[in-house]
Amino acid sequence: MEPIDPTAPLSERASADPTARLHDGKSTAPSAAATTSRPDGGIGVRCQGVVHLYRTVEGHDVVALQGVDLTIEPGERVALLGPSGSGKSTLLTLLGGVQRPSAGQIYLDDHNISRMAEGELTRLRATRVSTILQGAYRNLLPYATAEQNVAFAQLGVPRARRRRLRTPMLLLDRLALSDQARVAVGALSGGQRQRLALACAVASGPALLLADEPTSQLSHEDRDRMLELVHDVAAESGTTVVVVTHDPDVAATFPRSVTIKGGRVGAEGREGSEFVVIGEEGVLHLPSHLVEEWPPGTLVRIEPEDVDHLLMTKPRRQPDAEAAS
Repeated sequence: MEPIDPTAPLSERASADPTARLHDGKSTAPSAAATTSRPDGGIGVRCQGVVHLYRTVEGHDVVALQGVDLTIEPGERVALLGPSGSGKSTLLTLLGGVQRPSAGQIYLDDHNISRMAEGELTRLRATRVSTILQGAYRNLLPYATAEQNVAFAQLGVPRARRRRLRTPMLLLDRLALSDQARVAVGALSGGQRQRLALACAVASGPALLLADEPTSQLSHEDRDRMLELVHDVAAESGTTVVVVTHDPDVAATFPRSVTIKGGRVGAEGREGSEFVVIGEEGVLHLPSHLVEEWPPGTLVRIEPEDVDHLLMTKPRRQPDAEAAS
């Protein structure tokens, strides 16, 4: 049996471009230059019952994720939403192989990265998966220049594929960083480092791009410039993109959003419509704007109206806590 080459594309499929989004009167649709062929395609992502625990400095175990089931098709662009502490950043690091789940399985196409050998996973991360962690400094070589950082990000790519990649200076120019090309990372501002981190992440032509709050320190102009590059890269190469964000304007540029609540997938948005997701044992998270009117402990009657409709009602007078118990 031939050994698996982690540097080879994991999927040759590519999805069609989602409908362009508008923001601040500007289109974030891919530019005409991004309508070329897609040589590699994106990686499909699948999570099955993913659980992750971590231990605090006091020695307490905390459940960050508790049974995440999620499927992302090759070439999809997804925004991950959720309150602080919901587990969305943890999920992103698991998808990128930065951490391993405590339980459950994560597949990139048909490859189970939860059980992948460390060397194979490292090569995969170096050539096919790019992850931008929170805090731009963590993604960069602090002693190197901006141009050297981008060039370094391309070193792990096989030469045949490297010739098709954007040059470091082209990427820096796209993000208005060409004047800082020979400036060391330590001398860059926070916003410049954040833009540089994106340039490094897309430099290798990844099949899967993962970014945790990539626009948090940017002006509206720089944010829109970064989003345009993300969507262009996805359109040109069919790259699968997953971005964690708190910014609803950023999320609105993505065709699909997934909201993590309490360590589970609680809701999804597709093409402007919001859906709740039924979890294990029928667990259901109400949309946030309804929580005040339907607080925890509310008694609710659920009646099926037909095969596609459920009617949820609550009595006008809720029994007191003692009667309810």
